[in-house]
Amino acid sequence: MADLALDLAEFITASPTPYHAVAEAVRRLTAAGFTEQPEAGEWDTGVGGRYQVRDGTVLAWWQRGEPAPLRIFAAHTDSPTLKVKPLPDTGAGGWRQVAVEVYGGALWNSWLDRDLGLAGRLVCYDGSTHLVNVARPLLRVPQLAIHLDRSVNNEGLRLDAQQHLLPIWGLGAAEDGDLLGFLTGEVDVDPDEIAAHDLVVHDLTPPARLGAEEELLAAPRLDNLASVHAGITALLDAAAREPSVVPVFVGFDHEEIGSGTATGAAGPLLETVLTRLAGGFDARARLFATSRCLSVDVTHAAHPNYLGHYDPTHRSLPNRGPAMKVNANQRYATDAPGAAAWHRACRDAGVPTQYFVGKNTVPCGSTVGPIIATRLGIRTVDVGIPVLSMHSARELCGVADPAHLAAAATAFLTDAG
Repeated sequence: MADLALDLAEFITASPTPYHAVAEAVRRLTAAGFTEQPEAGEWDTGVGGRYQVRDGTVLAWWQRGEPAPLRIFAAHTDSPTLKVKPLPDTGAGGWRQVAVEVYGGALWNSWLDRDLGLAGRLVCYDGSTHLVNVARPLLRVPQLAIHLDRSVNNEGLRLDAQQHLLPIWGLGAAEDGDLLGFLTGEVDVDPDEIAAHDLVVHDLTPPARLGAEEELLAAPRLDNLASVHAGITALLDAAAREPSVVPVFVGFDHEEIGSGTATGAAGPLLETVLTRLAGGFDARARLFATSRCLSVDVTHAAHPNYLGHYDPTHRSLPNRGPAMKVNANQRYATDAPGAAAWHRACRDAGVPTQYFVGKNTVPCGSTVGPIIATRLGIRTVDVGIPVLSMHSARELCGVADPAHLAAAATAFLTDAG
């Protein structure tokens, strides 16, 4: 179990952005013999593993020689962060800064006074894309000293996203082209050839085990790279068994901002691939009716200092297995038949499981699960490993849970029942 947690830490470190997460997933898939299925290419009907990439979204599957019921693992590759604006060079008071906007609903105070890197993609006029990752201290969002804000501890920290979250990266006057010139030097590209960019900041503190027994894992982007990692691991394990069903993995981008994009869960990518795997539009209704989806996103571990925010009988804790997420208003897609399929997978894998149901007076979030269920009519169940500090720059999970999740997901992806 600890070995898989270490592998998760390595996956997270290699994946500061969705584009890097996709590249790392493709590296692992390719090493296992999976081949690319280009969107615009002829559909390969042969037996074996395939993958497809668009931007920050990756799909992968192991297909049989004929259509068979689908077992889908759905996660997302993005995490809340600060995204660089198109004109990045700014500054004030003799400091050089980077213009950013907020991406997703983060705990912004957790990003203060941290050593931050910068990563993403640079796109040239000819359409070529270059991944860049400055994985060393480059940026910092400094907090105002308490001497100048003595009420902060009693009245709370208030951050204006436009004014207070701009990182500094040096001294002097801001000059247009400075940041991109610096970044192109990192990847040996002519700065005059860069037409656009997608760049985000990322925390540089390495993942680490903590606790008296080192039973916990602290890391950035556990939401939701912990699920992406488990899904890729489970798909490769499932493919090696050559099951009688078709296991599918999808890691969507843009879940943290609502999924309503071409590469998000509300877009067409998954539906297109599944329709082709089903043998066409006319054949898909019957196949979708016998298919199932596991929507996997981290869930809230019970916080010992704030237990009043949780339902007292449906709290989850790290290292007790992935939690099945249930919501009467279908913010999670779980229903009883889906829950039974999940319990069967956990039983077959010898994995413990638990429940998360939100407190009636504390609204819960949502996942890609209800979107997939609504778009495709495929029965979907929502699960995830419990974490503390969700949407912080650094989150906390149990060391045993990545292995628990991967094992249960493998059983789900190979279950023909």
